[in-house]
Amino acid sequence: MTRVRLTARGFGAALLGVLLVGFGLWWRYPGVAGLGIALVVLVVAGVVSVLSRAQVAPKRIVRPRTVQRLGVCTGVVELTGTSRRFPVVFDATDEVAGEVVAVDIPLLAPGQKVKVEYPIPTHTRGLLKVGPLTLSRRGLAGLAHARTVVGDVVEVRVVPRVLPVRGLPGGVRRGHVGADERVERGGTDLVGLREYVPGDDLRRLHWATSARTGTLMIREDADPARPHLAVVLDDHADGYAEAKDLEDAVEVAASLVTVAIAEGHPVRLVSSSGAVDVELPAGAVDADASVVLAVLADLKAADRASAVRSLPIRDLDVVAVVCGANADLSALMLEAGRASVGVVLAVDPGAVRPISAVGSVLVLRDAKAEGLLDAWNTAVSR
Repeated sequence: MTRVRLTARGFGAALLGVLLVGFGLWWRYPGVAGLGIALVVLVVAGVVSVLSRAQVAPKRIVRPRTVQRLGVCTGVVELTGTSRRFPVVFDATDEVAGEVVAVDIPLLAPGQKVKVEYPIPTHTRGLLKVGPLTLSRRGLAGLAHARTVVGDVVEVRVVPRVLPVRGLPGGVRRGHVGADERVERGGTDLVGLREYVPGDDLRRLHWATSARTGTLMIREDADPARPHLAVVLDDHADGYAEAKDLEDAVEVAASLVTVAIAEGHPVRLVSSSGAVDVELPAGAVDADASVVLAVLADLKAADRASAVRSLPIRDLDVVAVVCGANADLSALMLEAGRASVGVVLAVDPGAVRPISAVGSVLVLRDAKAEGLLDAWNTAVSR
């Protein structure tokens, strides 16, 4: 729908033209009346120049649809002028998550095609709704303007940044009876059973359980040289000194999970509120990492503190707890202390000692995600 209105300049010109015509006829001054008529005609021409909606053929593209926070996302507007009479000046705005983004569009001559690129803000995680695009067309001499809403509303998912970080300490495994052990040689370790699905390797069938249950069951084996990584993300809002600190915590969790997946480690990601609980077996691919990032993109701060869920024994090789400066560390450290390698990474703007230890648990503190991951590289990864 197109709405045409006079601008303040156009309203003033129309009023002045009517007054001049009236006074010219009343006082019988043809020149004054002619000037008034000219002003009125000019205003009418300005309205006509923006009256038709078919003056442009708009096309809007947003790419990419998935982008890391603070990454580059671009909107592209292509306009083709279909008017054969008047050039038209456009002011354009796009709406991104409720915020107005200005789009600078040059003068569009009759029959001309223009292509304009503009940045989409990506400073906020989550699913951003982009659009619709609003074109405000100015007529001759800026006397009239028309607003037209064009383009669809598209969705852009902003996922956490994945920052460079080294992987896990190699060969650390926790025994199933609770004793720590360090495995130096290769092999496989039975960590679970699941039902057979078409495409599974029949050599991995667990015949004893299949015969007992009457259902084909597949072994889930883990390479002892590749420890499990469990990341516990504290998403309690009051656990962070500032709201933006949660963004750094999410990026630390995303970076650790991504590098572990790339190296073939089994991974589990849980949040303290229970909103997130994702488990990936060894050998997960990039698509699985993308799923984890999408889950973290939609994570919101929890209003109430929740008890930390106890991790199963098989996930207690390396446990990384990511939290804020105001978090209640007692329960978090207790969970980290159950692991062969337990690490607490705290986003703390007032950090004094970047690396310390409480019992067997390493405590890393820094104001930013980059600093925490550097401390991880120094104290944990080797």
